[in-house]
Amino acid sequence: MGVRSFVAIECGNSMIIQRFSDVQRSLSGTRADIKFVEPENIHLTLKFLGEIEQTQVDAVAEIIKETVFEPFSFKVHGVGVFPNLRRPRTIWAGITEGVTELTSVFKVLDDKLSKLGFEKERRRFSPHLTISRVRTGRNRPQLIEELQNLVDQEFGIVHVDKIVLKKSVLTSKGPIYTTLAESSGHQ
Repeated sequence: MGVRSFVAIECGNSMIIQRFSDVQRSLSGTRADIKFVEPENIHLTLKFLGEIEQTQVDAVAEIIKETVFEPFSFKVHGVGVFPNLRRPRTIWAGITEGVTELTSVFKVLDDKLSKLGFEKERRRFSPHLTISRVRTGRNRPQLIEELQNLVDQEFGIVHVDKIVLKKSVLTSKGPIYTTLAESSGHQ
């Protein structure tokens, strides 16, 4: 059986996690059918790998451990949705500063992982932190109204000095993430 995994940057900022909880509370007030990301699971996905074999896990772990970059920060600001406000499916917090650095780390990683046989990302890299997923259209007008109120929500700054390979085990209570490897980060 494969290991469901992804490469990410952990949030690790308690103020941002608190603000995520506040936003989730205000969204739950709409009574829309939403599944929230657990605050301890908040992260920025660099690359979702899916179900991979243990040998691939080991190879990816080596790449992660060898990945070095200058530490940087990114600013988390604003709430948006994929694919659009008329049909919100994923509610996210945006990144307004540090996008260049994030994209640089993503490109290095995407290149290295493609050499292991992982398909390169076709879509433009769009860094974000997922807040919740919308399950049905229940109370969509109230949800959209609340989302419009959160467009300029300030979350804070995330300092990045490492990337991590995470294992994800899906449970009825939500995913359980375990760190399998992390980069040393610094050049």
